Amino acid sequence: MEGSIQTLRFRAEEILEELTLDEKIGMIHGNELFRTKGVERLGIPPLTMSDGPCGVRADFQPSQWIPVGNTDDYVTYIPCNSAIAATWNRKLSERAGSVLGSEARGRGKDVILAPGINLKRTPLCGRNFEYYSEDPFLTSQLASEYVKGIQQWDVAACLKHFALNNQESGRLGVDEEIDDDVLNDLYLKVFKDVIDAANPYSVMSAYNKVKGELCSESKFLLNETLREKWGYEGFVVSDWGAVKDTKKAAEAAIDCEMSVRDNFDEYKFANPLKKMIEDGEIDEALIDEKVIHILILMLRLNMLDEDRLIRKDAPYNSFAARADVLDIARESVVLLKNEDNTLPLIRPMIKDKKILVVGENANRTHSNAGGSAEIKALYEITPLMGLKARVGGGTRFDYLRGYASALNVEMEAGGTNWQALSLQNSGGDMADKEKADAELKAYRKKLRQEVLDVCEDYDHVIFVGGLNHDIDSEGVDRADIDLPYEQNELLEALLEKRPDTVVAMIGGGCVDMTRWLSKCKALLYMYYNGMEGGNALAEVIVGDISPSGHLPETFYCKKVDCSGISVGDFGDKELVHYREGFFIGYRHTCKENIPVQFPFGYGLSYSKFEISDISYNSGRQMVKLNLTNTSDIDGSELIQVYRLPDEQVPYFRLVGFEKTYLKSNSTITVEIPVLDETGIGKYAVGINALDLQEVK
Repeated sequence: MEGSIQTLRFRAEEILEELTLDEKIGMIHGNELFRTKGVERLGIPPLTMSDGPCGVRADFQPSQWIPVGNTDDYVTYIPCNSAIAATWNRKLSERAGSVLGSEARGRGKDVILAPGINLKRTPLCGRNFEYYSEDPFLTSQLASEYVKGIQQWDVAACLKHFALNNQESGRLGVDEEIDDDVLNDLYLKVFKDVIDAANPYSVMSAYNKVKGELCSESKFLLNETLREKWGYEGFVVSDWGAVKDTKKAAEAAIDCEMSVRDNFDEYKFANPLKKMIEDGEIDEALIDEKVIHILILMLRLNMLDEDRLIRKDAPYNSFAARADVLDIARESVVLLKNEDNTLPLIRPMIKDKKILVVGENANRTHSNAGGSAEIKALYEITPLMGLKARVGGGTRFDYLRGYASALNVEMEAGGTNWQALSLQNSGGDMADKEKADAELKAYRKKLRQEVLDVCEDYDHVIFVGGLNHDIDSEGVDRADIDLPYEQNELLEALLEKRPDTVVAMIGGGCVDMTRWLSKCKALLYMYYNGMEGGNALAEVIVGDISPSGHLPETFYCKKVDCSGISVGDFGDKELVHYREGFFIGYRHTCKENIPVQFPFGYGLSYSKFEISDISYNSGRQMVKLNLTNTSDIDGSELIQVYRLPDEQVPYFRLVGFEKTYLKSNSTITVEIPVLDETGIGKYAVGINALDLQEVK
C-alpha cells in the first residue's frame, strides 16, 4: 500500500478501533518462535520473521528449536556482510539485498532480520562477519542499498542491533559507557543515515545496556532518539529474549517482544502485560501505539485487505540469484600480496601439472553454522571444488587436510541447536581436556608432516586456511587474533620448503599472519563468501578475473593495536568503556602511526591503474579525476576519498568512494561525490589506502 505515513497511520487507527485487548496483546509478542498472533476475524495475518543475513534461515517447529526437516527450505547462500563490504560496490550490495528480499518473500516471510550494521569496534567480536566495516560511511552507504534491495519485494528489512552491540561476550547485560557526542555522531549516526537514505521498515533492539538501560527497555534510545528526534514510524522488535521488565518495555517505544522460549503466554508482553493494563498500572494507549506500528508495517507490505492481491510474489533458489551471488563473491576477494607475479596460475600454464591443495578450509563448508546466520544452503562450492571444476581434468589436484580444527574428520556442524542456550554468556568445560588436547596436538603434527613430506613433489601448492564458525559465531568473542589450529606452524615450515605457495585465508575478519607474512609471496583473503565463494576464489587464482576486493577493516599486527582494546575496554564484564572515542580502526592507527599488516581500504589487482588530473569542485562537493588502466588486463579499481585531519575533525575520515571497471589500456573520467557535512576540509584521493594524494 503506497501512501504517506499520515495516510497509513489513519488507516491503522481505524483498524485499531475494532481490536479487543486480547487481540492487541496477541499481536505484540511471539505466538511461535518466529511468528506473532494474527486476528483472523479482521483478516489480520500473523507477522512472520526470519533470521538473515546470509540467507533465509531454515524453518523450525512452531514452539521448538527443532528443524521441520523438509526439503523446501534450502536457499541461496549469500556472501556475508563483510564480504559485501569488501566489494565496495553499492550496486552489488543492492543486488545482495534483492536476493535476500526475494528469497524471504518466496519463503513466506514478512520481516528478514538483516542487515547488521554495528561497527567493527574491535576485531574480536564473534559476530563481525555479520557486520560491514569499522567505518561508518562505508557501512551506511552499502547498508542503505542493501535495505532498498530487500524492500522492493514487499519484505521489511530490519536494522540491527540498536545499539552498541559491538561485542558478544557479556552481551546480555553489559552497560556501554560512552560520551554522548561519540554515541550520537558515530555509532547512532550509522543507523540514522540508513534510516534517512533507505527507510527500513523495522529495527531490532540489542541485548546490551546503554546509559544503564537495556536497549529493549531504553526510553533514551527508543523514545527520545528513534521516535522523537528521528521521527521513526517503523516497527521495532526486541532481539530474542532481550525484554526483562514488562513495565519498562511497555513504556519504551518497542512494539513486539520475541524470545527463544516456548512459554508464549508468559512473555513480558503477554499475560503479565495484560494484567498490568487491567490493574491500571499501564495505560492501554501505550499498547495501542505498538499495534499501530505493526499495522503500518503490514500496510506497507500489502498484507491487509485487498492489498494482498498486489503484494509481490518472488522466487527463491533462482538461477538469477546464483548469478548475483557469484558476481558479489568475485568482487569481494582481496589480493593482499603478489610478489614476483606469483599469481595468477594461468590455466594454459598449469595444464598437465600437479597441484597440491592444503588446508581444512579448502574442503569445508560454512553456511550451516555461525549462530542465527546459519542456513540450509542449496549448495556451497568449496575452494577445492571450485579449483577442480574450474580447471578441468587436464591438471591433477591432490588434497591434504594439513591442519585440523578438531579430531572429527567430517567437520560438520553439531546436531545440538545452540539457540535455546543463547541467553547464557558462557558454556561448560570439556571433560578430560588435557587428554583431548594432547590427542589433537598429535593429530595436527601428523597432518602437518604429511604435507611437508610431499609438497616439493608438486608444481604448485595452494594453502586455504583461516577461521570458521567455531570461532566466528554469535554468542562468543575471540580471545585474540591469532591464527588457530597450529596453522602458523604448518605455514612457517611449508613456506620454507615452498616459498611460492599461494596462501588464501577465509574468515570473518583480521588474523595475525606476522609469523610467516614476510616469507609469503602470494596472499588472498576471502570472507565467508556464499554458495559461489569457491568458484570466485578459483577464478582469481587462475586469472579468469582480476581481483578487485579491498579490506573494509584494518588488519592489525596484534590485538592491542586496536584502540577498542588498548585505549578502550572490551570483554565479559558489567561495564565497558569506549574511551577511544571517535578514534576507532584506521582513525587510531593513522593518528598514532601504528604499523599494521594491511590497512583499511587495501587491495591489489592484476591490472595496473594510475590516476591523474585530480581536482575538487567545492560548490558541487565533487572530486574529478582521470583513471587509466595501464595494463593489458581488464579490471575494476576502487578510488577512495578521505578528509584529512584538521582542528575541526581531528582524524582521517572516509567521505567518498567509487568502484570503476576499466578495459585494458584505456582511460576514463571519474566523478566522486564527497559526502562531508562542511565541504571545506582538505581531501586526499587514492586507488589504495597506502598511496593517497592530496587534492589541490
